[in-house]
Amino acid sequence: MATENKSVTSRSETGRRLSYLAFAAIVVVYLVIIQLGGRLVGGWSNEDDILTTRGVLFTMVIPLGLALAFTYGVVAALGWWRPVIRDDRPVNRWVWLVPIAFLVAILVGIDYSALGEKGWPFVVTLFVATQFVGWGEEGMFRGIGVTTLRQHGLREGQVALWSSVIFGAVHLTNVFGHGASAIPQAVLVSLAGYFFYLTRRVSGNNAVNSVLHGLFDFTLLSGSAILLDQGAYLGVFAPILVYPVLAVVLLVKRRDIEPRHPDDSSSWST
Repeated sequence: MATENKSVTSRSETGRRLSYLAFAAIVVVYLVIIQLGGRLVGGWSNEDDILTTRGVLFTMVIPLGLALAFTYGVVAALGWWRPVIRDDRPVNRWVWLVPIAFLVAILVGIDYSALGEKGWPFVVTLFVATQFVGWGEEGMFRGIGVTTLRQHGLREGQVALWSSVIFGAVHLTNVFGHGASAIPQAVLVSLAGYFFYLTRRVSGNNAVNSVLHGLFDFTLLSGSAILLDQGAYLGVFAPILVYPVLAVVLLVKRRDIEPRHPDDSSSWST
């Protein structure tokens, strides 16, 4: 067991070390690119909403694309490709329930008919924009964030907690555009961060959670009355219900998430 823990630690320490202050600075730059960049690009293009293909392009795709490039530029500069892209700390296989539940919520929650009315250019542009969100945020918080916390010797439970709290906290910046409603949103985002963290670990990589994150945001926007300018789509409740359902399941089985031995992740329960 000692040998296994040592090898896992060494894999997490690949590349340069990053202080907490440096990580905070990186996150601030990432947020500035999205928040300020989005406003500047949107103002320059005279677009301030995401009701049209052009609006999605200028207010989402461009600033989010820049943030995505910044995120993986940081990964490259740190030499962290392996610890960011791959996760060598498995959990028991029953945890696959988390991404499966998200996938079901996504498939049920998408408002297919309304998206069809918007046309394929809008759908494709929105899909690209939300994938930029997924890959960017997962790269920053489940990739760089988790690797930073592991390098500083935190136990895996602490890594899960603080990476999720940080993820939720940065969404408090939405208070400037959405007011006090950003506070409960930050709480839900923290919970979602934990779900995506578990998805990263059970899949062994940072790709599955990135794709699911993007698809989940795509689903939320597709069922939004604000986006589609129509009555609320009933299926929009599916991605909302997935939060309490998974929260209850994980609370009940919280002691069965980690395998008894570092190399034993084959059982559905311990």
